[in-house]
Amino acid sequence: METEPEQKKHLFTNKQLWALLVPVVVEQILNSLMGTADTMMVSNVGSAAISAVSLVDSINVLVIQVFAALAAGGTIICSQYMGQKNVKNATDAAKQLIFIITAIAVVLTVVCVVFQIPLLHLIFGKVEAEVMTNSEVYFLYTALSFPFIAVFNAGSSVFRAQENTRLPMTISVISNIMNIVGNAILIFGFHMGVAGAALSTLISRIFCAIVVMYFLRSPKEEICVRNYIKIRPDRHKIKMILALGIPTGIENGMFQFGKLAIQSTVSTLGTAAIAAQAMTNILENLNGIAAIGIGIGLMNVVGECIGAGRKDEAIYYTKKMCLVSEVVIIISCLLVFVLTKPIIHLGGMSAESGRMCFFMVTWITIIKPIVWVPAFIPAYSMRAAGDVKFSMILSCTTMWLCRVTLCVVLCRVFGFGPIAVWIGMFSDWTLRGIFYTLRFHGRKWLDHKVIE
Repeated sequence: METEPEQKKHLFTNKQLWALLVPVVVEQILNSLMGTADTMMVSNVGSAAISAVSLVDSINVLVIQVFAALAAGGTIICSQYMGQKNVKNATDAAKQLIFIITAIAVVLTVVCVVFQIPLLHLIFGKVEAEVMTNSEVYFLYTALSFPFIAVFNAGSSVFRAQENTRLPMTISVISNIMNIVGNAILIFGFHMGVAGAALSTLISRIFCAIVVMYFLRSPKEEICVRNYIKIRPDRHKIKMILALGIPTGIENGMFQFGKLAIQSTVSTLGTAAIAAQAMTNILENLNGIAAIGIGIGLMNVVGECIGAGRKDEAIYYTKKMCLVSEVVIIISCLLVFVLTKPIIHLGGMSAESGRMCFFMVTWITIIKPIVWVPAFIPAYSMRAAGDVKFSMILSCTTMWLCRVTLCVVLCRVFGFGPIAVWIGMFSDWTLRGIFYTLRFHGRKWLDHKVIE
């Protein structure tokens, strides 16, 4: 017997749903693969170069996560207005998103450029002179790219809110290819080293921002934003965006700080453990990235459902995408598991590192399909409904209790190897899954009011 949502016309047909979700999934997978290729190309410059890029990227990832969180806030508001068929308010919200995220990015860029050297010395302390020199160069170029990352994130979120996920995917894929080609030319052709890698990244991000803003001006789009210079701040809508974006930004920021704390602990376990953990992180990211794409797309779907007043369909689509994500996670985990040994061999890992890596990937392949989906997918729907504070509090609590504290205790007190990181991770996923499941079935997440 069909459930209530299935007895009436859906807000999204299956064709519309896949047209929305597939490009997001493809974009996430290709971005991850391109990022890995980018890192491998930079590694050919030398150990000082890859160390510098790795250090600076720990800052850049934090900044990008903040922009992504603000963009997510804009996505939710625009999606809910589109669900109401209120294009005018959706367009006004899009303008304010572009305004506030660009303003924050420009201020951040100015601070990073002016205080570049003191900031790097404060964050990383004493590192080798060559590493610090490369870090300064790489940080300067990447800081200049912050406004362009912000603008692209904002523009992409607006397109996704109006169910156009194909364009952001296309722009992102082209820019990633540009980045890799640029690396090849500037690093290997002009021998510019880290400066070449950084300049290539900057150019590709400028391309993203210009193209997404160009298409956003098109009258063919439901949300059409023109005359960017004439946009003026609207305190009410900016407050709405920040109310959703800041908790998600804090959640993402805490995750990055926790990641640094874990890296600090792993660094005490020796070179083999560090290499094994680094490779395991890459493989775990690959086997989960497709499901994360589904979650990102689900935010748009649920946002429109909530805006249209169809809470029953928000529940229905969340359950449906949880099932789809489960299938995707199982397939992804098995595929990565099969490829693990060849990747270890191609990566030139030592026998000890390879053994530890394969051991950890084996456990990830067993545990992840059981607990990962309830720990993450329902959270995207809850954020889309405006339930961002619960997600922030739960995620930060389980991360520091399980991922960080448990990992540190197991490593430093009980002498566990890098598997301690994943024991902490599995515990985190399990606790999150339990609390998100209870919250989802309690339906309190549907009671939030984001827009008028």
